Order: sequence, then structure tokens, then C-alpha cells
Amino acid sequence: MAGQPFDDRDGFIWFDGALRPWRDGLVHILTHALHYASSVFEGQRSYGGAIFKLKEHTERLANSAQILGFKLPYTNDEINRAAMEVLKANNIVDGYIRPVAWRGAEQMGISAQATKIHLAIAAWQWPSYFSPEARMKGLRLKTAPWRRPAPDTAPVKAKAAGLYMICTMSKHAVEAEGYDDALMLDWRGRIAEVTGANIFLVQNGVIHTPTPDCFLDGITRRTVIDLAQKRGYKVVERPIFPDELPKIDEIFVTGTAAEVTPVGEIDQFRFKVGAITRQMMDDYDAVVRGKEPAKKPSAAAAE
Repeated sequence: MAGQPFDDRDGFIWFDGALRPWRDGLVHILTHALHYASSVFEGQRSYGGAIFKLKEHTERLANSAQILGFKLPYTNDEINRAAMEVLKANNIVDGYIRPVAWRGAEQMGISAQATKIHLAIAAWQWPSYFSPEARMKGLRLKTAPWRRPAPDTAPVKAKAAGLYMICTMSKHAVEAEGYDDALMLDWRGRIAEVTGANIFLVQNGVIHTPTPDCFLDGITRRTVIDLAQKRGYKVVERPIFPDELPKIDEIFVTGTAAEVTPVGEIDQFRFKVGAITRQMMDDYDAVVRGKEPAKKPSAAAAE
């Protein structure tokens, strides 16, 4: 995706307790995180100057750090205030916020007990993760060449930088063939997620979603489940295998960056952008902007 480089922009980044000019947000080449992926991060969106689910995102950031064996040097409240400070300093109303925490350059090698923990928060304008055309027609997905690891082989409950290596590799592989994103299976061959979002499948008016036992139970995922249940839809969390795809009516993905985005194609299978998907898009768009979704139950809701 072409655009202005992220290391050469105007603005400010909150870095280890204070705002710095954007171009001064630098780390050393021997930073432990660069060599050993000892880093965790979050992705947040602001709508109308307010960060959606800020408290939940910061709690997950702290939990991810704890899973990787380090403690953030700031309280959750301090991090929340810093995120809002970054928005204000950069004059961002609707944008994307990226907190990241990592081990520094005080020690090099597998062991990192002597490293200092750093925390930075950046924010920028980012209207849509996928193109408007893809969001309206539905994403074209292809099954990834890599799979999500088993829970006893990786810290799957952490939003850790190292876990995204296979996502980048998978997304690059399918983009080279003209697809928008890759469908990730887990180590058992079950449907898990796409490279940066959770997935929902609609069959006969019922919404199904994979059990998040080896990937993140996303904050947007939980929000959409709550919205769907309030709308009157039945939501089932369960193991889902690819051989069920021919029976599926609609598919959509959810994530802070992706928001709610329909899927039109997975491998040789095609799906419509149906009423339930459109309803979830509308309801999510309303709630992130501080509005209540329309109270009238959807005609497509399961009886």
C-alpha cells in the first residue's frame, strides 16, 4: 500500500512519557524487540474525537505485556490519557491509534531480563483498512499457506508482534494473486480468522463464529456479538471447518481497522452481501459514533 512513509511525517508521538516530534520517534538498531519480537501492540480507532473501547484496548495491551513477561511502566489511566493527548496534538478527529510496548537495547540475546520497557503511542488519519470497492462488494479471500499455531506453541492470547509474521507472509502470498486477504486456518484445519480480523459466517439466519482458542477474541468481535444478540440474532461460537463453506449464505469480518466488512469470495466459493451483514455494518457504524442502533428488530433476525 503506497503512501507517505511512517518515519517521515509531521506531528507528534507520545514516547516514554512525553510528546516528541514525529521524526524523533526512533529506537536503536540493537533493540531487543527488533531481533526477538519482544513487543506487544494495540490498534484503536477514534470517531468524533473519542477512542472507541479505549479502556478495553489498554487492558488488553497490559495483559499482552504480562503474557510476554514484562510490565508496562505506566498505569492504564496514564496510557489512556496519553492516547487522548496524541489525538489532540495531531488534530485527529477520526483516525487510527497505535500503542506499542517493547524491550529496549540494554541487553542482546535471548534473555532480556536487563532490558528497559518502552511505550509509545502514535495516531494518524486512516479512513478505511480495505478499499471502499472491496468493502461494498465483499472481500476476495484465499486460504492462507500458513496456519495459526496451537495454544501450547505460542502466546496466542497476546497481541504480540511475532504472531503477525505468518499473517504478513500469508497476506502477501494471496495479494500476489489478486486477493484482498487470506483466510487463516488453525493447526487442526479449522477456520480461525483472516490476517487482521475475526470472521463470522451466516447460515439460515444464524450467525456462527469460530471458538477463539488459538487466536484473539477481538474487542470488535465481542462488540458485534453483543450487537447481534441485541438485534435478535442467534450467535453460535463453535469449531467450523472449511467444508462447511458451500452451505454458508453470508460472511463478514470484524476488527478495529476492518470494522465490519463483508466477504464475497473464499477460494472457489461465492457469498452475497446479505441483510444480516448490512445490519451489522449499520449497527456497528452507529455504536462507534456514540449512537444507539435503530431499535426496530431486523426482519432478517432468526425467530
